[in-house]
Amino acid sequence: MPDLDISQVADIAAEAGRIAAARCGGGFKTWEKVPGHPVCDVDLEVDNFLREKLAALDPEAGWLSEETLDVSDRIERRRLWVVDPIDGTRDYLRGRPGWCVSVALVEDRVPILGVLDAPARGEHWTAARGKGAWRNGEKLRVSGRTDFSGARVPADQLSRADTDLVAVARPNSIALRIALVAAGEADLVATLRWGFEWDIAAAALIASEAGATVSGAFGQPLAFNTASGEAFGVLVATPGIHKAAAERLRERALSLV
Repeated sequence: MPDLDISQVADIAAEAGRIAAARCGGGFKTWEKVPGHPVCDVDLEVDNFLREKLAALDPEAGWLSEETLDVSDRIERRRLWVVDPIDGTRDYLRGRPGWCVSVALVEDRVPILGVLDAPARGEHWTAARGKGAWRNGEKLRVSGRTDFSGARVPADQLSRADTDLVAVARPNSIALRIALVAAGEADLVATLRWGFEWDIAAAALIASEAGATVSGAFGQPLAFNTASGEAFGVLVATPGIHKAAAERLRERALSLV
């Protein structure tokens, strides 16, 4: 593997963020890949930029991105770039700040470098496996919460079954919501649907390096560079409430598989 430094990846992601930010809120073409899933030409521009620059850093790594047709031999490669050029596209299209550029390098199915660049929020998140997680140069640590009741969840509203939890501001980007747990600004993030690796790879590393417990919806370990590029659900929480969260979600998750 080339001798990569997290700062090299962060610089590329930051430039990608500047490209996207310059056109945020208008001046682009939009369409739907499938109903309910918007995309714009800036997604493609940023995707092309990232692919060129990241391939130059590690030409042997495979490629998995939301905006690139997955026809490569990536699963046969030891390393893989996992990219979402604009995570939180709905906020991006509306000129809201809850979006970011997400870049991860996966090796042997485990993220080893992760970067989120959120220029509209003035936030630059980085993590390297075994070396901690950082936001704007400040080392991150989860809240350490141990009581499930009262746990903070990024949500617009909570279901009747979860009224013992506390809703906090929810960016459209799932990666940023996960990162809020890493920063101690939320205690729990959970999804109960099939999602893609590019949504969570970088953020999962940032959260785990900050001390969070990261798993699938049932508490199972996450794997990356799978054949489908998907996983069922994600559950990110402070270690003291992760088990309780998995128990609460279990019946709901079973009904959706």
